[in-house]
Amino acid sequence: MTYTATQVRLATRPQGMTDDSTWEITQEQIPDPAAGQVVVEVDHLSLDPAMRGWLNDVRSYIPPVGIGEVMRAHGTGTVVASENADYPVGTAVAGMFGASEYALCTPAEDTEFEKLDTELAPAPTWLGALGMPGMTAYFGLLDVGRLQAGDTVLVSGAAGAVGSVVGQLAKAKGAKVIGIAGGPEKCDWLREIGFDGAVDYKNENPLKKLRELAPKGIDVFFDNVGGEILDAGLANLARGARVVICGGISSYNEASLPDGPKRYMSLLVFRATMTGFVVFDFKDRYPEAVEEIGRLIRTGDLVARETVVEGGITQFPEALNGLFRGINTGKLVLKVK
Repeated sequence: MTYTATQVRLATRPQGMTDDSTWEITQEQIPDPAAGQVVVEVDHLSLDPAMRGWLNDVRSYIPPVGIGEVMRAHGTGTVVASENADYPVGTAVAGMFGASEYALCTPAEDTEFEKLDTELAPAPTWLGALGMPGMTAYFGLLDVGRLQAGDTVLVSGAAGAVGSVVGQLAKAKGAKVIGIAGGPEKCDWLREIGFDGAVDYKNENPLKKLRELAPKGIDVFFDNVGGEILDAGLANLARGARVVICGGISSYNEASLPDGPKRYMSLLVFRATMTGFVVFDFKDRYPEAVEEIGRLIRTGDLVARETVVEGGITQFPEALNGLFRGINTGKLVLKVK
């Protein structure tokens, strides 16, 4: 059987936020699978801040999406045609399927391709707390941030996919946790899921508020935002602090490079370290993180929340921009089918 897929392709490299000129919507025939291949019907796609960086033709940890290529995207779906005995028709899977309704995959060549345990959690959660955001939170906090029980942890972008998992993992490990988020509703949600304090950067002065909430300073600062939020955290470090650079969403849509941190000398004063990381470096250990996060979900010690955008694959461009407008609490996911 031949499948016709609606796809979203990169037409031009954007300057600032993406718009209609950035994308081309196409219809493509998906060929029958050859030996070792499968065809996947995609049901959900992950929307991640890193996607904006993948559109820039610059040197990075992963090659940029090429002009005319299907937009790179991690997704979940069901095998609908198979020439691979390990993945029979009906198998729930995840992989780097791209912004497409169907994907022809060679599991042996896709390092992200995996079977899903949908009894443990539904598909959207495998794109959030049990997917790349959860892996990022786990290894960034524990390996890069070297979390210790009793630490005071600050998380920026705390109501997002990565930040919300970071905070809950830190609480489960015996830390005091403060989150920075935009708006009272998101800050209220952080308190509901166990954060000890929350800073509404839209209505409060982060630097001053952090000094109230963490008078002895921050031991681990997990930063997803950059800019002024990074500076506020750097100004409130404890001695020996570990600053984890996960992302800088505040500048991803800027046409020019942002100013560097103004408070970087705090690293010297407080004998602190600031370390960047890419989650792919921990690929071999993903099962460890899935087991631990899955256990916390089962026991109710970690809430996995997704904001699901309806409307199918053609909603991908608007949904991606919505990510940078902060429409999501928890993980932002596009429902394809």
